[in-house]
Amino acid sequence: MTRLFTRGDSVRLAASAAMALARLAELVYSRRNMERHAERHEGRASRATYPLIVAVHTIVIAGTLLRGSRRPSLGWLVLLASAQPLRLWVLLLLRDRWNARGSVPAGLRVETRGPYAWVRHPNYAIVIVELLALPMAFRLRALAGLAAIANGILLAVRIRDEERLLFAEPGYRRHFATKPRFLPRIL
Repeated sequence: MTRLFTRGDSVRLAASAAMALARLAELVYSRRNMERHAERHEGRASRATYPLIVAVHTIVIAGTLLRGSRRPSLGWLVLLASAQPLRLWVLLLLRDRWNARGSVPAGLRVETRGPYAWVRHPNYAIVIVELLALPMAFRLRALAGLAAIANGILLAVRIRDEERLLFAEPGYRRHFATKPRFLPRIL
């Protein structure tokens, strides 16, 4: 008798579903934050990349769910799981200033605590890890590679646009002028 699900399928389903639910929750949270401060976000977003970033995340999650190996890699799963508390830390620090659209509110209160004491974009570093770790956990090297390339291009554009707005804020410029983007003392 053929089993419909194996242990590897269950892990793949759980990891993909957890990431999908996290992304949906983030979109709801982002929309609420944007609506709460709509007048402060007026014309201050990097609109061009948003739908493409959503598409890359959707493709990675769906691709992993539909094509992944039944024998997951524990190391990549641990890396994926370890990124989640860091993401929560960033969201808790930024609270209503965080959004998924790359929008920078006027009169931004600059966050300098937590990972922001060391790097400019800890949330993007976490996204890079997630989009690599999820497909690699299920041995989807081609998907991980394509996602890394697409995400790298999109983040380069998004971060350029976002930093143009951020560095216009004196507090941001003062704190982050010498901080690396993703990893302390490296990038």
